This record gives sequence, structure tokens and C-alpha cells, in this order.
Amino acid sequence: MAECLRVQADVPPRGALARVFGRSPLSDESRPWYLGALGELDVARRLDSLGEGWAVLHSVPIGTRGSDIDHVVVGSSGVFTINTKFHEDARVWVGSRRLLVNGQAKDHLRNTRFEAARTQKLLSAAAGTEVPTAGVIAIVGAKQITIREQPADVAVVDAARLTRWLKQQKPRLDQAQTAELSALVRDATTWTAEPQHEPNILGFDALNREVVGAKRVRMIWSAGLLVAVMGVTVPMALGFYSRLLGG
Repeated sequence: MAECLRVQADVPPRGALARVFGRSPLSDESRPWYLGALGELDVARRLDSLGEGWAVLHSVPIGTRGSDIDHVVVGSSGVFTINTKFHEDARVWVGSRRLLVNGQAKDHLRNTRFEAARTQKLLSAAAGTEVPTAGVIAIVGAKQITIREQPADVAVVDAARLTRWLKQQKPRLDQAQTAELSALVRDATTWTAEPQHEPNILGFDALNREVVGAKRVRMIWSAGLLVAVMGVTVPMALGFYSRLLGG
């Protein structure tokens, strides 16, 4: 959200004509960040429904270079780092060593492995014991997800099935261990010493309303054009068939 608004700040406001025809306010540079934020918000809403016995954190900062983990979840089955990927209307293919989006290889598996390994090292050092940690890729908005073979060390899950998948994982911690680990991950100093800032949620909501409004305007224009085309072509077709039958 923050990066989307930062990039979008350099985009000139739309003119009256652009608003009339529903041109999106997003630039080519801000659109990927916007979609990424939508994906993370979708997964965040799902994870927040896990309920009692789970600790859920979003946009967890790690290190000193502005890096973050989309979501960190703690339960009796351990710690999960969740890398959310919004692939709108795409076809996702998953193999043991590759993940393809519309036939193009992506670095999602490598990045998720790195996040999980980094988190496990950090939490194990803070807890003084080995912390079971697994990486998960949550796919949002895809038209089709084909799991040819799940990677050995990363789970790829449709976001719609994410909470069910988490609840199905085998318990590895008792109640006391889960509570202790939950407290540890909620402690901001566990992750980074850098100062953190609250996201501009109101600013992003305003941008989102503008984007959605522009999309609705385009849909209205498309519907109007379809009606106009039908209004011309249907009478022409009826006239043609009438002449044909009459002949």
C-alpha cells in the first residue's frame, strides 16, 4: 500500500475527459503495487478469520533494507511465512522446482524459501530452540491453478483454501510453546530495530474507490456500445432474413 501510494504520487490527476471515459488513475508503475496490495488485503481478511489459537501478523518488517514478509502465522503446527501473489485471471502451473504464470517462470518459490529460512533462523535464535517454519505461497485471483507436483519445501495454495489448509497441518507444538512463540513474533523488536510507520489506509482506500469507479464507468460505456451495436445489427439481420424468406 505504501509503495503504491508513493509511486502514484508522481502521477498527474486525471482530466475531465479521462474521468468521463473511465480511464484508470493508475500508472503502469503503480498498477503492480496496487494489485499486490489487493492480494495482501484479501489474504489478510481470510487469515484474520482463523480465530483463537492463532497469531497472525501482516506486512512484517525484517532486516534494515525495507524488506517485509506479507503475512506470518503461528499455530500449533508451527510458523508459516506467507507470500501472497495476485495473478488476476492467470493460469498458474506448479511443479516441484518451477512455478509458471501464463507460461512464464516466476521467482516465487526461491523468494518464499528465502523468507522462510530467514524467519526460522531469526526466531530460533530468539527462542533459543529450533522453531518449525514453513513457507507458503497464497495465489489470489487466478483463473486456474494446476498443481503438477507440490515443491518439497514450499506449499502453493489457492488463497480461497488457505485457512482450511493451515488448520489441516499436523500439530508440532503444545499450548505453552505456541503461546510463547506467538508472543515472540508479536514483539516488534524480534524482527527489526528500524522505526515503523502506520500505513496510509485512508489514502489507499481513496485510490481504490477511484480505480473501482473508473472501472464501472468503462463497463457502462461498454454496455452502452453493445446496446448500440445490437440496435443496428438486429434490425439489419431481421430485414435480411425477411427478404431471404420472401424471396
